[in-house]
Amino acid sequence: MAAGRRTDVWASGDAYEPYVGRWSGLVAAELLAWLAAPPGLRWLDVGSGTGALTRTILARAVPKEVVGIDASEGYVAYARARVVDARVAFRVGDAQRLPFADDEFDAVVSGLVLNFVPDKSAMAREMARVTRPGGQIAAYVWDYGDRMELMRHFWDAAVELDPAAAELDEGRRFPIAKPEPLRALVQAAGLDAVEGRALDVSTVFADFDDYWSPFLGGQGPAPGYCMSLPEESRVALRERIRTRMPARPDGSIALTARAWSVKGVAGA
Repeated sequence: MAAGRRTDVWASGDAYEPYVGRWSGLVAAELLAWLAAPPGLRWLDVGSGTGALTRTILARAVPKEVVGIDASEGYVAYARARVVDARVAFRVGDAQRLPFADDEFDAVVSGLVLNFVPDKSAMAREMARVTRPGGQIAAYVWDYGDRMELMRHFWDAAVELDPAAAELDEGRRFPIAKPEPLRALVQAAGLDAVEGRALDVSTVFADFDDYWSPFLGGQGPAPGYCMSLPEESRVALRERIRTRMPARPDGSIALTARAWSVKGVAGA
């Protein structure tokens, strides 16, 4: 089996949602419970993707306004079509150069995107810049190297069959996705009262096909690798993963999805 070329595709919300998008709202709810922000705030969702974090802010935080910004035109279009609320606006833009004034928002958050941004320090500084003094800033990323189990099972099996696939494994590619580097990043951006914690949610698949089918959508590193393989190799990978799955007697599969999160307060 030959490792496919690394291509991180982020364009189709319809393909992303069955993969990890369906779990994004669960972990977003855990973050908002931790932040415990008061109602009536102006929020910015950096890397808003298909709108999972924005939807959760609307449902749980009673915001005055939420602005979502993402580099993918496809994801912005998807979110605009599905998150219809007068308090929300989605824009195409660069997380490393946010098109907003200093101190414009009360709370700035980012879910599951920081590791894909080339200049992570620039993104953290920009998030701090557009947050008013005393406002909250928070970000979270999947724990690719350990407890984001739906991806961990995939890459462990892929590397068993093809050691060269190790260089594509998000656990190896994204050293930022750990507690210490996350805290160091936001501290360097000038945030005060920095804290970090794990956000764990349960991901239950109806059966193995429910787990496997989203990898055929091509959205993100693991599905992109999967679809780069010739059919014979893809079938071999599928069956290797099947043997690893902790299936229940009814065929369902319960895994854990952990995200590492960090929060801090914007300084004066």
